[in-house]
Amino acid sequence: MIRAAAGLPWGPMARMAGRRLLAAVPVLAAVTFGVFAVAAASPFDPARAYAGSAGLGARQDVLDQLRDNLGADRPFTARWWDWLTSALTGDLGTSAALRQPVAQVIGERIGWSVLLCGIAFALAVTAGTVLGVLAARRRGGLFDRAVTSLAYALEAAPPFWLGLLAIWLFSLKLGALPAGGLTDTGSDVATPGQVASHVVLPAAVLAVSQLPWFVLYVRQGVGDALEEDPVRGARARGLRERTVLLGHALRSGLLPVLTLIGSRVPELITGALLVETVFSWPGIASATVEAATKVDFPLLAALTVLATAAVLVGNLLSDLLYGLADPRVGFDG
Repeated sequence: MIRAAAGLPWGPMARMAGRRLLAAVPVLAAVTFGVFAVAAASPFDPARAYAGSAGLGARQDVLDQLRDNLGADRPFTARWWDWLTSALTGDLGTSAALRQPVAQVIGERIGWSVLLCGIAFALAVTAGTVLGVLAARRRGGLFDRAVTSLAYALEAAPPFWLGLLAIWLFSLKLGALPAGGLTDTGSDVATPGQVASHVVLPAAVLAVSQLPWFVLYVRQGVGDALEEDPVRGARARGLRERTVLLGHALRSGLLPVLTLIGSRVPELITGALLVETVFSWPGIASATVEAATKVDFPLLAALTVLATAAVLVGNLLSDLLYGLADPRVGFDG
């Protein structure tokens, strides 16, 4: 499935990656500018959000002083420029909502989000490929109709609804899996066993929310490949059905799925935020909610850059994989 012989085309791949990285710089700068602009136009008062319940009865001069300390009374363009120039030196600022350096907030949470998304994405790709191939073998059959109907139903189901349903069934009714969190009740240390048992339900829910697209894409791609002349010729030569399916049809039918990998990254991030919130998973979601509700400019900008960078990397990865899988596709176009 991957080019052999002369080896991988490292030069063209490197040039494509370099062009994408250069193009990402203005995109990320524009995204952070938009974050500061939208946050500045929001009706939330950063001073009252920072003060919490104490801000409800605070005098106006106290709130004004707090805004001055936070820099909230400065034009958002000045705040954005100060944050951007500091970020280029590695200083992402301090989160007013969480009272921590932004780098520390992200560092403490990003690993758990990556773990959840990585497991869920691997499950979605694996299960989607298997179900899609089995459905494509006999399109229009009973199994095909059942799988496609389930895929369309799951496509319309919100991730938070799937999460609540999973908690009701597997935690409340069956008592088989923990309902949320990272550790057992009363435990302060996250052991590998506890993490493994607590990640099952949120990872499965996130995987199910991404599953329909992979099932439908694989089914369509493999089903079309089975109708192509090379596959028909392989069957006519007397090759076994398994060899025809896995060695010919699957190879050609999976090409469109490679482009799907990058396009699913934004949906994966959005779904992860909802799933993390439902299951109280200690990832980026809680920090995102805090930053949005309390108009935390530095944390909002950093999290948005992180999400945008993930989307750009996902798109680059899908293009590179497609170019490696299909020799007819170049890297310099």
